[in-house]
Amino acid sequence: MPPGPHPLLAQIPLTVSPFISLPSAPTLPYTYQPLPSTLPPSATADSSGNEREKIVVSRSGDAASPEDIIASCQALQAHIEKMQEDAERTIREWEDNLREEQLAEKRRLAPGWLDRDEKILQPAKMAAGSTVAGQGQSANLMDQQADETSDAKMQQPVPSREGDELDRAFGSMTMR
Repeated sequence: MPPGPHPLLAQIPLTVSPFISLPSAPTLPYTYQPLPSTLPPSATADSSGNEREKIVVSRSGDAASPEDIIASCQALQAHIEKMQEDAERTIREWEDNLREEQLAEKRRLAPGWLDRDEKILQPAKMAAGSTVAGQGQSANLMDQQADETSDAKMQQPVPSREGDELDRAFGSMTMR
């Protein structure tokens, strides 16, 4: 190295400010002793003898190496994934139990209904000219008469009883 300042640094002007004081050299106490030339093994060294540098320092003063932080994060992530899987399994079990209870309740109310393929119940319709064995007459004669009377009743308009309902609710009012 050349004995003088670097050429680029020589181009930067220095200013003297009364507000800035340069640090002074510390004075050593009389009891100062230099460190021994052989130091005991470091407490931060791992089992392989390689010393991990603890370069990350938290506000609380705890120091850790990046490898320790990565290992801690991976352990935390594995713990969270395990908890999430446990929670999902618990929810699935709960839903399965609920479904089984509902199915058991339906089977209790209508036994055999869920076990068949036919789900829509419809009455069997007989032809108009069919006869019942042993009687010799039409089996639908009574049904036809009942159908005709029910059709006639359904076609008649039902008188409105709204006025009667209002009288019952509020009492009859006489005009004066």
